[in-house]
Amino acid sequence: MNNGQIYLDYAATTPTDRRVLEAMLPYFSEVFGNPSSIHRFGQDGEAAVEEARETTAGILNCSPSEVVFTSCGSESDNFALRGAAFAARERRGASRILISPVEHHAVSHTARQLGKLHGFSIEELSVDEYGAVLVDAALSRLGPDVAVVSAIHANNEIGTINPIEEIGAACRERGIPFHTDSVQAAAYLPVDVQSLNVDLLSLGAHKFYGPKGVGALYVRKGTPIVPVQTGGAQEGGLRAGTQNVPYIVGFAEALRLTNEEREDRQAHVMPLRDRIIGTVLEEIPQSKLTGH
Repeated sequence: MNNGQIYLDYAATTPTDRRVLEAMLPYFSEVFGNPSSIHRFGQDGEAAVEEARETTAGILNCSPSEVVFTSCGSESDNFALRGAAFAARERRGASRILISPVEHHAVSHTARQLGKLHGFSIEELSVDEYGAVLVDAALSRLGPDVAVVSAIHANNEIGTINPIEEIGAACRERGIPFHTDSVQAAAYLPVDVQSLNVDLLSLGAHKFYGPKGVGALYVRKGTPIVPVQTGGAQEGGLRAGTQNVPYIVGFAEALRLTNEEREDRQAHVMPLRDRIIGTVLEEIPQSKLTGH
């Protein structure tokens, strides 16, 4: 609460957990070296980044080399879609991009621009009345000319959870890169990239009590992707630019705490959710629950 107000928009952003902030603080003024520098100060910064990468990889169930740190979830979405689309066209002439009609704008607007400026054909997958992708209909659209498929994990506005595992398995079988935007989902659902069958997965720290301005993209080993930000060898050569050490540390700590405390948080929040929904439906005429 703040001045009598109650904040209920945690789907938009969360406050930074004090434990996360405490983990970040030393890297602003004590361990401040550029991680790309070869001297001791730089080595200490690099060590912090790589420890954060290992923590993140452990939670995602992937190799540390498959974790790319970014500035936010939107950048991760942009990188995934652009990088995979350009690589697919260069390698196999694929020119179709499939997305769901309920994607975050970081995906839908990026796809639209790829169509307008770069000649890709953008197609929307069919969804049901709750906004969930219809798997059978999606499978019928998959072909060798598809560059990349993207379906949001959990919708940021209506909360609908998509059948990511099924879509991912179908894409994997056909050799089509599959991306999911898990920015909203990570606070509430386990994000195991092996179980989800994804090649690319986006995250943003501020959705799970981390700082704003830092995110990550999982890139499965062997997935063709073209860097869209060049000028340095950082992040395995996939994203140039001086790494933001304190924020990367904060990202990993926030993800760790979220993973450890998810069940307790759900046990606290779900009864509140059910009470609010039940009261609204009961007290407000013609009200309707959207999503599921």
